[in-house]
Amino acid sequence: MYKKIGLISAFIIALLWTTDTLAGVDMKEGLWEITTRMEMTGMPMQMPPMTHTQCITKDNMVPQKTEDNECQLIQSNTKGNTFYWTMKCESSKGTVISKGKVTYRGTTFEGIIETTINDPSQGKMKMTNYLTGRRIGECP
Repeated sequence: MYKKIGLISAFIIALLWTTDTLAGVDMKEGLWEITTRMEMTGMPMQMPPMTHTQCITKDNMVPQKTEDNECQLIQSNTKGNTFYWTMKCESSKGTVISKGKVTYRGTTFEGIIETTINDPSQGKMKMTNYLTGRRIGECP
C-alpha cells in the first residue's frame, strides 16, 4: 500500500512540475512601458524614476534598456511566473554584472535588478533598480 501511495505521489509531483514548466510565464508579449527607480549607495540624492518602452517577448524577457552591444545574457531561468537572469557588459569603463528578477502577472510586472560596476578608475559601485511595467500595446 505504501509503495502505491509513493508511486501516486511521485506521479502527481511530476505532473505538477510538467504543467508548471509547459505553462510558462504568465506574460503577454508586446510593447511595455517600464519605470525604473534607482538607488545607489553613497548617492546624496535620489534620482527621479525613468520610464522607457521596450518590446518584450517570451524569447527576450529581460526588461532592461541597454544600448551597448557589449552585453550578453550569461544565465537565465524561470520559476513559476518569475524570470531570473544574469547579464554581463564590458565597456571602456569596466565590467558591469547585473542580476535581476521580474515577476510577470499577464500585462504587468514588478522586479529588481542589482548591478555591480567594476570601474578601474573609481572602484566597485553597486546600485539597485526597482522596476514596474505594464503592457501598452503591440510591438512596432
